[in-house]
Amino acid sequence: VQLVESGGGSVQAGGSLKLSCVASGYAFCMSWFRQGPGTEREGVAQFSAAGTATYADSVKGRFTLSKDGPKNTLYLQMDSLKPEDTAMYYCAAASSCVRAIPRPSDFPYWGQGTQVSVSS
Repeated sequence: VQLVESGGGSVQAGGSLKLSCVASGYAFCMSWFRQGPGTEREGVAQFSAAGTATYADSVKGRFTLSKDGPKNTLYLQMDSLKPEDTAMYYCAAASSCVRAIPRPSDFPYWGQGTQVSVSS
């Protein structure tokens, strides 16, 4: 499975961005991760094959996942962005979801990342 992200950019605090991840093949479990400068990669949100979306506490209520099945595309709508959301955002895929809040080790397939920068 090959993954291509897009949609990153620079916004002011309180603004919105929508990230997209296009998968070359069908992925039963798709997730978004992020990694800021000097930090570990962390799970942000996950979408299972059953259509269940789960979110990290830090983004719950602000970020929303959706998926276009026929297009094999996962979207992450990010609203009320904060400076601490600044990071490289990565899309990842696996044959199944292991846990509600994903860990990098759960995913064999990764995109190249898209940068999100939020200024105060």
